[in-house]
Amino acid sequence: MGDIVTGKVAVVTGAGGGIGKGIALALAAAGARVVVNDIGAAQAQSVVDEIKAAGGQAVANTDSVASRASAEQIVQTAVDVYGKIDIVVNNAGNLRDRLFHKMSEEEWSQVLDVHLNGSFNVSRAAAPYFRQQESGAYVHMTSTSGLIGNFGQANYSAAKMGIVGLSKSIALDMSRFNVRSNCIAPFAWTAMTSSIPAETPEEKARVLKLQKMEAGKIAPLVVYLGSDAASEVTGQIFAVRANEIMLFSQPRPIRSVHMSTGWTPEDIAEIAIPAMKNDFFKLERSPEVIGWDPI
Repeated sequence: MGDIVTGKVAVVTGAGGGIGKGIALALAAAGARVVVNDIGAAQAQSVVDEIKAAGGQAVANTDSVASRASAEQIVQTAVDVYGKIDIVVNNAGNLRDRLFHKMSEEEWSQVLDVHLNGSFNVSRAAAPYFRQQESGAYVHMTSTSGLIGNFGQANYSAAKMGIVGLSKSIALDMSRFNVRSNCIAPFAWTAMTSSIPAETPEEKARVLKLQKMEAGKIAPLVVYLGSDAASEVTGQIFAVRANEIMLFSQPRPIRSVHMSTGWTPEDIAEIAIPAMKNDFFKLERSPEVIGWDPI
């Protein structure tokens, strides 16, 4: 990947395997010094060893993103070891899938704590450094489970949509300091998605297609977004699926109806909803909206 981020220091959370590992390896290969964060100590150290064996610079960190104090330790590691922080990649994740009407408070809070609170905690810990040096880049992982929809993932979907709002707020609040914030919805076959059943021939064929979506394919966009080449790119939502990069739309008004005398519930039923109904969004899941094979 050349040396597009040479001299930069990056923190990658959840970097012990899957997408995070691919990102950490790619950042190091492109010249960054990397804090490989994962609560699995052996996994984090293994990625550090791989980076060092390839001639790169990295250090392991095993603090949790889920609390403010431990998230601050992740960023502190970068500052203590390398003297600064330039790129934060909020990739740490977990799944506690359950149908909404059966979801426990614990299943809800565990996922929100890691994805949404974790993204805030690590981003917030880096903010004073970014502000002081008047530069920095955040890359957050969102998901089509939130952007479009999925079954049994109310916790994950809510967290991933929360991250979209968080990223936009960071982009707005910190633009004056030349700090950028973007989201990526990654499609990839990893340990987190490998629980998808593959019993029938149809399921096996689907899983083979999913396995084309290699975790390493996400990394080039992350490296780019962390580099100075992306200095004009902020507040956006991208998706990566095998060799495809997509730009996602963001909510904007698409229809408006006006009643000069004000609306009654009956008028809404008779006029407003029929006028807007053709533009209603269908209840769809990610595979139905993005239904073509990975390219």
